[in-house]
Amino acid sequence: MENASKALIIAGAILLAILIISLGILIYNQASGVVTNNSMDEVSIQTFNNKFLQYAGEQKGSAVRSLISQVEASNAADSSLGDVELKYEGDGLSNKDDVNAGTTYTVTIATDSGTGLVDKVTIKKE
Repeated sequence: MENASKALIIAGAILLAILIISLGILIYNQASGVVTNNSMDEVSIQTFNNKFLQYAGEQKGSAVRSLISQVEASNAADSSLGDVELKYEGDGLSNKDDVNAGTTYTVTIATDSGTGLVDKVTIKKE
């Protein structure tokens, strides 16, 4: 009877040890995934956004044309970060060809609340 009691205690201790080790591995895997993804994404997001954020506010037509070219190049080259939508507002403003070098435009840049990436650029004619 004494041997059976000790055997049950040893079996319970082994099961408890396996449970604790499994829980530790699970927590480690979740934590390492979060640290790796966030640090890489943060750098990528900042690099991606900086290409567009410098054009925010009032800009001359030549700078706006550069911004449009930058958006078009980004949309063509890197689809993993998503496309940036170009929106034109104002009379007679519907595409890049309508942007005049001497005219002042207001550029508004919006980011996606979930990813933090620039997802929309609005160009408004004054």
